Amino acid sequence: MTRPRFHLAFPVHDLAAARAFYGEVLGCPEGRSAEDWVDFDLLGHQIVAHLAPAEAASPTNAVDGEDVPVRHFGVILEPRDWRDMARRLKECGARFLIPPQVRFQGEAGEQSTMFVLDPSGNALEFKAFADDAQVFAR
Repeated sequence: MTRPRFHLAFPVHDLAAARAFYGEVLGCPEGRSAEDWVDFDLLGHQIVAHLAPAEAASPTNAVDGEDVPVRHFGVILEPRDWRDMARRLKECGARFLIPPQVRFQGEAGEQSTMFVLDPSGNALEFKAFADDAQVFAR
């Protein structure tokens, strides 16, 4: 392992819908599972969908003119992989909370970004930087 991997557990309303979205739409291989949870491999990171139908939605904060959900997760992709992901999500009819766009254009931290909702309303952000040095730019 050259980089630490993250582990994230999150609530879902329906495991079958989670399997369809994470497994089929995003292409995440499934790992271990039980009656009320399932592991997925999100680009080498372990994410776990836990059945928790009563979980509430997340509030938002304004970021560069968009209402960004406070609770979200995602990955930073290479620009070509980001474009491929945007295409795949559009083709699958994914629910975009924030459609594919460039944020902070011409400023420190310029990035391609998009937010999509899974079937349970969890927000995922996929982003890419043309210059990797901009990931933590101020």
